[in-house]
Amino acid sequence: MLVTTLHTTATDTVWIARAKGAVSYGVSVSRNEFGINGGLFPSPDGKRLAYYRKDESKVGIFPLLDITSRTGSLIALRYPMNGMDSERVDLCIWDSETRTNITIDADALAEPTQPTTRYADDRYLTNISWQDDNTILIQAVDRSQHYCKLVSFDATTGELTGTILREENPEWVEPYEPTHPISPDRFIYSTDNRDGFKNLYLCDLKGNISRIPTAHADVQFKAYRDGWIYYTSSELSPAENHLFRIKLTLPRRSDKGVRFNQPRSEKGVRFDQPSSDKGVRFGQPQRLTSEQGWHSITMLPDGWFDTFSSFDNPGWSKVFSDDGKLRETLEESSDPLGEYASCEVEFGTVPSADGLYQNHYRLIKPLNFDPQRKYPLIVYVYGGPHSQMVHDSWLGNIRMWEMLMAQRGYVVYCQDNRGTQCHGAAYEKAISRCCGQAEMQDQMVGIRALLAEPWIDSTRVGVHGWSYGGFMTISLATTYPEVFKVAVAGGPVIDWKWYEIMYGERYMDTELTNPEGFALTSLLGKANKLQCRLLICQGAIDDTVVWQHSLSFLQECIDEGKQVDYFPFPKAYHNMMGRERVYLYQKITDYFDNNL
Repeated sequence: MLVTTLHTTATDTVWIARAKGAVSYGVSVSRNEFGINGGLFPSPDGKRLAYYRKDESKVGIFPLLDITSRTGSLIALRYPMNGMDSERVDLCIWDSETRTNITIDADALAEPTQPTTRYADDRYLTNISWQDDNTILIQAVDRSQHYCKLVSFDATTGELTGTILREENPEWVEPYEPTHPISPDRFIYSTDNRDGFKNLYLCDLKGNISRIPTAHADVQFKAYRDGWIYYTSSELSPAENHLFRIKLTLPRRSDKGVRFNQPRSEKGVRFDQPSSDKGVRFGQPQRLTSEQGWHSITMLPDGWFDTFSSFDNPGWSKVFSDDGKLRETLEESSDPLGEYASCEVEFGTVPSADGLYQNHYRLIKPLNFDPQRKYPLIVYVYGGPHSQMVHDSWLGNIRMWEMLMAQRGYVVYCQDNRGTQCHGAAYEKAISRCCGQAEMQDQMVGIRALLAEPWIDSTRVGVHGWSYGGFMTISLATTYPEVFKVAVAGGPVIDWKWYEIMYGERYMDTELTNPEGFALTSLLGKANKLQCRLLICQGAIDDTVVWQHSLSFLQECIDEGKQVDYFPFPKAYHNMMGRERVYLYQKITDYFDNNL
């Protein structure tokens, strides 16, 4: 329940909000970071229930305007801003048989060797998993997100029973999925902190760990059954997703180690043999998906469901048995754009600015493209972590708004950059402590290559993005003002000191520990560099990128005498849905039509 009061003095009016019920139970925590998407974790036998307890009493309140009441009111959003007080998370366990409730001893997780800060006791309890009915595993991350340890607790007492593994990284550690038990004392663990890619590891409760011999590429665990580990991998290409499996033979009690099937030579693939795990032998994985492209896999109890498409194939949906044999074809898609005026789409790569990687792009040419003409260019950008805008799926994972703009006479370009996923840890962590810099450099490689084409009008270049893409849009417009004529930024991050702790401190640390990075990436003070026409759109009750960002930049533009266009959506959150989304994209389309 929210209670608000207004106190008026001769000099000012102060809004005071007291949000009751700051403690909640069984809900998602840490603003859904670290792969967290719920707060209830039943034991395998169903007799115990682990659940999060979240205490937000110290978290600052940001006021959002609710216009639906007669006189208007304020919504008290508890928003943990970078460098400020955060929520306190505990894990509790309810025993249905004894009717007792315990809280795990989270204070036992303190690391005396870690740096002492004001928030040294803050930690994230992530990826909760049950190893058995009495043992619960937690991946505990410290506030700085440079340290992580996998720990086990006794579910009957809440006491710490062991620290299984430790991770440390000067950029960040980010556990993103729970462990997967495969025997009473063994489980599969995922991390990108040990071998340069997000790999899978066979571990036991004593801390012994061996990398499961997938290729050197980012992989994701899908299932374990009948001695087979199933996983998807980007090893053929960062733009492709395929399903693999590998046979695992667990040792009998008398065995000294774990045996994998004997490796076979295939297309020059080589696996590193561990030097410390005696008796562990790695084998060649089996690829189960054959068609080049993107396979979205859903595991079934005795098989898997594959939704597939590739750049030039609209795809199909099929069900396969565990060994990869086709069981049923559910749908084979025809060209969904066959009845429409489709435009030519190009799929390819450009080098990253540091020359170490290839970034994928899609390029949509205008309807009835004539290379003798000159066309305006629109760049659609996101570029942030955990994203991949372009991959080898139908028309390069195109958004239909891009096709619409190409039909209206624009060249439309979208490209991934360093900082996004599926290329390994170094590629993703190139943005550490300086968000937007490597991303802009990579984007400009592709943009400049396009500007060299005779059919691009270099005086008519626009850029558009939302959220992190809004941050990238204004960053590009103010860093390369000579390039862009029009920009449309939605829900943009303006300064990382106003963004949430969990995400922002991972990539930027804090203003105290990284003052140079905050000064470099902040868009405050850069309004004077703006030369293009700029439209900013913002949900007035955005609880992800709060209104303070765009309003502060707007004020900077006023102070600098820079004319910008600003459109708030009074009842919209961060992601525009329904009527607001339709209205938004008509406004974006009109803005480019009128100014580019």
